[in-house]
Amino acid sequence: MRRQDPCFEKDVPAVGRFTLRMLDVPDDIPLVHRWVTHERAKYWGMQQQSVDDVESAYREILRQPGSSVFLGFHDDEPAFLVERYHPMEDVVGRYYDARPGDRGMHILVAPTDRPIAQFTWHVFTVVMDFLFSEDSVERIVVEPDVRNEKIHRLNRRAGFEYQDIIQLPKKTAYLAFCTRARYQTALKRNGGERGWAPMSGADTGVSHLTPGLWSTVNVLLVRKIIREFAHELLLEPRRTGSEGGWEHYVLGTDSPDIEYRFRAKVLHLEHWHIDAASIEKYARGKRARLDALSFILEIRRLIGIDPAMLPTYMEEITSTLYGGAYKHANQELGAVELAHAGFQDIERGMAEGHPVFVANNGRIGFDVRDYRTYAPEVGADVRLVWLAAHKSRATFASASDLSYGDLMQKTLGAPTVQAFTEILRREGLNPDSYLFFPVHPWQWENKLACLFAPDLASRKLLYLGIGEEVYRAQQSIRTFFNFTRPEKHYIKTALSILNMGFMRGLSSSYMETTPAINEWIHALIEGDSYLRDSGFGILREVASVGYRHPHYEAAVTGDSPYKKMLAALWRESPVPRLAAGERLMTMAALLHRDRDGVALLPELIRASGVGAEQWVRRYLRCYLAPLLHCFYAHDLVFMPHGENIILVLRDHVPVRVVLKDIAEESAVLDARVLPEKVRRLSVSVPEEMKVLSLFVDVFDCFFRYLAELLWEERLCSETGFWRLVAECVLEYQWKHPELSEKFRRHDLFAAEFRRSCLNRLQIANNRQMIDLADPAKNLQFAGTLANPIAPFRSTGREDGHIREFIDEPTSVV
Repeated sequence: MRRQDPCFEKDVPAVGRFTLRMLDVPDDIPLVHRWVTHERAKYWGMQQQSVDDVESAYREILRQPGSSVFLGFHDDEPAFLVERYHPMEDVVGRYYDARPGDRGMHILVAPTDRPIAQFTWHVFTVVMDFLFSEDSVERIVVEPDVRNEKIHRLNRRAGFEYQDIIQLPKKTAYLAFCTRARYQTALKRNGGERGWAPMSGADTGVSHLTPGLWSTVNVLLVRKIIREFAHELLLEPRRTGSEGGWEHYVLGTDSPDIEYRFRAKVLHLEHWHIDAASIEKYARGKRARLDALSFILEIRRLIGIDPAMLPTYMEEITSTLYGGAYKHANQELGAVELAHAGFQDIERGMAEGHPVFVANNGRIGFDVRDYRTYAPEVGADVRLVWLAAHKSRATFASASDLSYGDLMQKTLGAPTVQAFTEILRREGLNPDSYLFFPVHPWQWENKLACLFAPDLASRKLLYLGIGEEVYRAQQSIRTFFNFTRPEKHYIKTALSILNMGFMRGLSSSYMETTPAINEWIHALIEGDSYLRDSGFGILREVASVGYRHPHYEAAVTGDSPYKKMLAALWRESPVPRLAAGERLMTMAALLHRDRDGVALLPELIRASGVGAEQWVRRYLRCYLAPLLHCFYAHDLVFMPHGENIILVLRDHVPVRVVLKDIAEESAVLDARVLPEKVRRLSVSVPEEMKVLSLFVDVFDCFFRYLAELLWEERLCSETGFWRLVAECVLEYQWKHPELSEKFRRHDLFAAEFRRSCLNRLQIANNRQMIDLADPAKNLQFAGTLANPIAPFRSTGREDGHIREFIDEPTSVV
């Protein structure tokens, strides 16, 4: 072979020197022919090709604009082949929105009889470093054969996010992408089984706790505390004047010597839009630094928190600050990038959490290692622990179209099922008497291995090992997305940490009816032409397993976290539902701002090209209209907050929504006779409170913030946004005159509605805010809120006038 100067070099300690040079045709072809026709290269698709065929193929590749081929060497010995191409000039560019900064690649590692540990991984990193060495390259694109499991594992290890399945001319392939930031993060977390390098040196778990970041997150949290506590009338700022369109306020505390000053605008729904930079604390007449923990202590009597609850609440506040600092320090993608990013990049990139709750990131029970392993914003790879549970104590339930055997084959695959079965046989146990069971690694290490010791000793429970597939924690923290095979089910696990007012366990008794509830709701939706035509759907929780600990079951008669330590459920993935050109995004992203304060929603609207008014109108028809129909036509309500809704986007515009977390957060608000397995859906609620499910969960807990963001970004006036909401309601009512009596009885255009206060709930009991069996009885109210769509009531209008009103332009700033 002719020697050429290398175009890229890299030394890998303890492995050797890697170099790349351009492929020499025809001199290199006999070597390449031996590689591509080897059994290991079956997915290369050239096993039956002659030397001449291979030469012709590579001459054709090199004729393509932007394509090049490189031969790779390890310590001067040929070791791998790299093809680089421009997706905009390639067939793959027809399957997604290709960009100039994209580069595609194919890698083939040569067969060898002298294997080196992790050699393929090192080759992969060399190639990635080589491709990213070109400044104009922003993203690497790959389209591996769907059957090539080895390369899928390698791609994901390097940070590739799998977004779609596409049908190329010669193969069915996954479409996956990796940015520079994702690749660098992947390199950092490839130091251990738990997905991150051991904490040492600078990586101590506290490197993000710098004075500047700590000050930033404290200011933001103080602003949120004032905003939400004032909204719930826990705090009552006093207006002192106005200037430049802002109102100036003073907020007193429990101490006459301490007060806070700021400027704000009070928007619809008594939402306090506060200028964070204007917040000042004065102690005995002197400026003092803002500190969220001190603020809670200074107002603890004003907000009425029980002294017994205060330390736990402060721990949750501290943890929320810790997480906020981490997110600011480690945010890889800004709002502009997230507007074009994949589903899991967006899920990981969310910075705020629940917009209402002040202490929304408690996670009491996690240490710093746990945080770096299981927090969704870290995006670490997680492999689940698997147990075998004896059927005398474990119960499996599933949808009617799914058996236990089929579920295990789909979840684990035949080789792992066989391996787990052999473990039971070697123990002298009958595999038919056991159920395989996924559990959260934290739960195994911190709860199950000790508290279920009697069951492990008696072989009612048996440790089987770590699953092969990689999962990623979602914003709900105890739910995992299958990152290895995105089309496979989510798995939701019990996790006995305290977070946002609840111990995040899973009830074994609830699990027994969860699939039936999901099946019933799914059938209702599928049988309703309006919902079906709107594309509204749920991610069914298709299977569950729960384990009853005999001692805790006997010790506790009522509800208790001790009875919720060992259960799991399987939820459908939204990925297989996507059509060509569609992508997924958590609805929480519509409220997201990055660490520089740039909002994601304006970037989406800008990229869509349809304008703010039309974008919001389409969103409301996808999201609000189906919820109206579920309520008015079926007395069915959900908990449709941002994290529970997945938007399906096409060209950056919502085309439909998918709802998740069904069994625990849905209810039927009438006294109808339900099938026994779904009877717990029936909730008795006073007639006048039923419509609060829309006013509170949709208007106050989500639209309040969305309206503020649209107004602040000068995309839509406040009145304009609420007019669009009113249009959506009127359009739905006009289409369903048969429900007019319900519209009158549960009036969405009422002048006001009761103010439900979620932070008051958490302050009152930060270990269990509400009784899930009777959620209405624990609600806390404080006066009423003026309904922002009341002025748009269409009283006495003819149908034609309503249609005209719906088509009128909305005031946009």
